[in-house]
Amino acid sequence: MMSRLRARELRRIFENLDKNGDGQVSLEELNWLLEKIGVHHSADELEFSVGKPSLDFDEFLYFYNSISSEGTTGSSGLVSPKGNKGDGDQETDLAEAFKVFDLNDDGFISCEELQSVLSRLGLWDERSGRDCNSMIRAYDTNSDGRLDFEEFKSMMLITIS
Repeated sequence: MMSRLRARELRRIFENLDKNGDGQVSLEELNWLLEKIGVHHSADELEFSVGKPSLDFDEFLYFYNSISSEGTTGSSGLVSPKGNKGDGDQETDLAEAFKVFDLNDDGFISCEELQSVLSRLGLWDERSGRDCNSMIRAYDTNSDGRLDFEEFKSMMLITIS
């Protein structure tokens, strides 16, 4: 299972999704986010699962918690990515996550790709002082300045243990 996000990170994602600033995330905005992380549902499926046209922050947190539970169908009715039921499931989850970051599909995650994806999710802020090069260097075992799948997998397994 992927590393769970902290409330502060979820708040930033919520605020970035809430384009009109009304304190609600529409199903369209929510579906956009889900597609960016590789979870695909039709608008009708999402509306049926959520049961309302938009979510406030507390409902967004509840929704996040329901889809990020270990490999179960959350109370939202949406099936979360597979959990730790076996190494094959975890490997599949990590491969899917890797694809989200590998924007040019070259088999590597560059600093630019990492920063782009984190920015789209609202987890990158120029003022945060984060340096994507140092983030990559921490797990770049062959020192080529980018992460291959095995390096990414090591990073994620350390992050979620």
